[in-house]
Amino acid sequence: MGWSIPIFRVAGIQLRIHITFLLLIGWIAFVYYAQGGSPAAVAGVLLILLLFTCVVLHEFGHALAGKAFGINTPDITLLPIGGVARLERMPEEPVQELIIAAAGPAVTAMIALGAFVAGGSFVYPPKEGSSISDVLFTMNVVLLLFNLLPAFPMDGGRVLRALLATRMPYARATQVAANIGQGFAFLFGFMGLFGNPFLLFIALFVYIGASQEAALAQMKDVSRRFPVSSAMVRDFRSLSESATLEEAVDALLATSQHDFPVVNETGNVAGVLTRHDLIAALRKGDPSIRVGDVMRRDIPTVTTGTRFEEAFRIMQECNCPAVPVLDSMKRLVGLLTPENVTELMMIQSAMPRRRVT
Repeated sequence: MGWSIPIFRVAGIQLRIHITFLLLIGWIAFVYYAQGGSPAAVAGVLLILLLFTCVVLHEFGHALAGKAFGINTPDITLLPIGGVARLERMPEEPVQELIIAAAGPAVTAMIALGAFVAGGSFVYPPKEGSSISDVLFTMNVVLLLFNLLPAFPMDGGRVLRALLATRMPYARATQVAANIGQGFAFLFGFMGLFGNPFLLFIALFVYIGASQEAALAQMKDVSRRFPVSSAMVRDFRSLSESATLEEAVDALLATSQHDFPVVNETGNVAGVLTRHDLIAALRKGDPSIRVGDVMRRDIPTVTTGTRFEEAFRIMQECNCPAVPVLDSMKRLVGLLTPENVTELMMIQSAMPRRRVT
């Protein structure tokens, strides 16, 4: 996720903190300082850090549940509104998604139960002099109730989608759950106009999250019905490993491509040069650097007959900006990017009876 800073890695999962979360800590410290000086500012910041420790444990619940189904979690990002565990791919079965979605709230419920057993009681908002048990119990009860709302992208929305998917197609189940999520967004926004401005921020987050989930499900539905050859880029530029960065810059400026497949002396695909890596290499100011020195070599390939669903999964797992497409003779014949999938989805939505070949 952009604008996020890596902190540390646990069990192969990179924990990141979004820059807006740092701004939130600064704002909380300022507000508490204005109310009670330095001791109050420290107490406010510690309260936020305690809350997000619970959020991290919540997200690790999702990650561990996904791991049980062979789905890895590359990273977890802390945001002002909570955490986001990025799964390599979506679960294949509704039951799997149900378990993964419920795992986070289950961890939160366990923390709340532990705080309650330790003598915690519900005190909202936490007051000066409240015990750690009171604060933990209160925060996790609120977090649990908020996450169980049947609205994307909260866990309750994913649980609802999983339950609906046992009775109807996945894309339709997602659309229904997304509509409900957008309804909650309008409700939060309306409530925010008459009191808590933070609800307006939550409303925007929920609305965007629900829309993105619906679009992703529609994309996945389209991807099941077509091979990669249906929408791959056929008119593209490739670069050789020995090409100079100047040649790469010329190709970048002369075309609409952002990423370029790189071939070796035998014409086989050796990797992909991304625009990001090209710009980073140019900043070094070393004219001896070649394309082969800065390209990504861990890019997988697909064939023209690969189903979009499989290609889309590959792109998600490797976080690839573009995937080279080979024909039956292993020759480079195309390039697949996320934009291709999006465009095919748009065409199918506008002309559902037309078959793209």
